[in-house]
Amino acid sequence: MELPFLNWLYTAVAWVITQIHAGYSTFIPSSSGLNWALTIITLTVLMRLLIFPLFMKQMRSSRKMQELAPKVQELRKKYKNDKQRMNQEVMRLYQEGGANPLGGCLPIVAQFPIFISMFTVLRAIAEDRVAFGMDKALVDSARAAHVFGAPLAAKFFDSSEVIQSLGAQPVLTKIVLACFVAVSSCTTFLTVRQSVKRSVAQMPDNPMAQQQKILMYISPLFAVFSLNFQLGLILYWVTTNLWTLGQQHWFYSRHPMPVVDEKGNVTTPEPTNGIFTKLVGKPKAAAQPEPEPAPKIVRQQPTRQPRSKRTGSKKS
Repeated sequence: MELPFLNWLYTAVAWVITQIHAGYSTFIPSSSGLNWALTIITLTVLMRLLIFPLFMKQMRSSRKMQELAPKVQELRKKYKNDKQRMNQEVMRLYQEGGANPLGGCLPIVAQFPIFISMFTVLRAIAEDRVAFGMDKALVDSARAAHVFGAPLAAKFFDSSEVIQSLGAQPVLTKIVLACFVAVSSCTTFLTVRQSVKRSVAQMPDNPMAQQQKILMYISPLFAVFSLNFQLGLILYWVTTNLWTLGQQHWFYSRHPMPVVDEKGNVTTPEPTNGIFTKLVGKPKAAAQPEPEPAPKIVRQQPTRQPRSKRTGSKKS
């Protein structure tokens, strides 16, 4: 479903796709599956870089909320019979701690227009519609592109006649689409698991912990609905999941989860090594020059004077 008030954003995304495809077409055939796969991946990465500040804002807000979680639990227990007072005290705690309960939601909401625009433009290309400033040659080259033998515009539930009209084998196309959907489902599960595992470890007595675990196992099923999407859209979704997975791992490894001791004191552990550091290894520190040995101090012993020259002595 297209939203008319976002037509300007659809046009902007279509223009970016055109420019990226034209750039790759200088050394890769325009109708090549590699060209269009790189175009979609590059577009996804550019969009994720554009909203990266929103991600950082979301993570910082979530981190502050986690640090204040033990105190929030204490307030809920203390004022469990007075919900109005409990809400007032919790909001006061958030204000003093500089945390915004909506900080983790607003960045996600702000991402929706960009994601909807990418989805709409890619779907228009897959459906052979010339729209949003794109020309017919660009749409035709996209529909002629094959990735691992499967057309970029093909869907899993397309009939054999439709797939053959795109110049591909139906069985091979369905296998490729099923593999991409499986990867999408797996990356969705790992992304949600990464977030839920951190949340549950921070607040093991959270009443929503069980619901979060259930969501973690249900989330991969949503990827199954992408069987009705074109391969280009599934490729976009896989790229988004891989980016999110790596982005969260990067942030979590550099911002470890706060630890609360028995007295309620919150401490932050040292940052852990990410997967890239484990693969490449820690950078070796520069060798420090050995310090020069200190000069040896020679103690001068006084010479023994004759008895007659000693102070206070007299000759007999």
